Amino acid sequence: MTDRLPGFNTLAIHAGAAPDAATGARATPIYQTTSFVFDDVDHAASLFGLQAFGNIYTRITNPTNAVLEERIAALEGGTAALAVASGHAAEFLTMHALMQPGDEFVASNKLYGGSINQFNHSYKNFGWSVAWADNDDPASFEAAITPRTKAIFCESIANPGGVITDIAALSRIAKKHNIPLVVDNTMATPYLIRPFEHGADIIVHSATKFLGGHGNSIGGLIVDGGSFQWAGDARYPMMSQPRPEYSGMVLAETFGNFGFAIACRVLGLRDLGPALSPFNAFLILTGIETLPLRMQRHSDNALTVARHLSTHPAVSWVSYPGLESDRYHELARRYTPNGCGAVFTFGLKGGYDAGVKLVSSLQLFSHLANIGDTRSLIIHPASTTHRQLTDAQKTAAGAGPDVVRLSIGLEDPADLIEDLDAALVG
Repeated sequence: MTDRLPGFNTLAIHAGAAPDAATGARATPIYQTTSFVFDDVDHAASLFGLQAFGNIYTRITNPTNAVLEERIAALEGGTAALAVASGHAAEFLTMHALMQPGDEFVASNKLYGGSINQFNHSYKNFGWSVAWADNDDPASFEAAITPRTKAIFCESIANPGGVITDIAALSRIAKKHNIPLVVDNTMATPYLIRPFEHGADIIVHSATKFLGGHGNSIGGLIVDGGSFQWAGDARYPMMSQPRPEYSGMVLAETFGNFGFAIACRVLGLRDLGPALSPFNAFLILTGIETLPLRMQRHSDNALTVARHLSTHPAVSWVSYPGLESDRYHELARRYTPNGCGAVFTFGLKGGYDAGVKLVSSLQLFSHLANIGDTRSLIIHPASTTHRQLTDAQKTAAGAGPDVVRLSIGLEDPADLIEDLDAALVG
């Protein structure tokens, strides 16, 4: 092939993979092993000292996981990636590499409810604090920055409301204050939005959702954009200071533009342990092969269903940026020209009780706490995923009492509309 970078569809199938050298197997094998044999004592020493790349123990590296890491890095346009046990683990290891006790980060107030809970409560045990900013007001992010702020965090498309984030505006603020912008790209996937192209420095994913795409495996990913200059920045000692675990090695100097990914692996995953099963990596890899086809169908189906619900007499509003009347439509035109994804929310005129009734009355939609499946899914966030939040936090996160969230699957949209209509009437 020429030096031309392969297209997205080609990368989704081939990036990081090759026929197995030992057997000729075309699909990436599942290396279901705990550990790997060393060539000799010197080889082992070089692996443990980070002088050579290779496999030691599946908690740290695994050949199946490595293909997944290379593939997502290629699709996102990053320099390196790390596969971990879940999206929460990806967020945690990212912050572990960035933060010290007493440090802070600024986060969008429109996030997945589990992330809000993690940031508000679990992170306090590590001495990390979150300052909340208004996703619709980039200036509020800058106003929340203090000398202890180490990152800005947002979702490219916010869960549950399908809100489009102005990533470029947040990037300008992050660069002004010389702090990294971390973008959760779970809802968009790199098929719809590539945050590095808009100024992000780090990307995280819950691979459980659209990347895997079939509701059968949990995983997370961290992607290093290679854009942030860690070297010499004492605010980020994990990358910029000599590491006693590795004979005084400075990771940013040794590994350059993928030093952050290395830090997450050898200082986070190695010691904290949220490793991804090679079997789950295999399932996620298989899902990614059809990612562009699925994401386009998800987006097309979601737009059809959203348009229908926007005229339904039982529905008071629909929040989906693909609708021309939506307040985020212009941002969607700029950031997501291929479509706005599968997930959106709508409000029922009957409020909380109507939402609880609807999720119990559908036949084709599955009532469960997930998104990104081939099947269409429904949930009432106020009574489930966001119930631990205060009423004010629920409303700010787009999960008020009347809100219902749909994750539109790959079925025929006419069948989905018929199921919703029957339940809304009943």
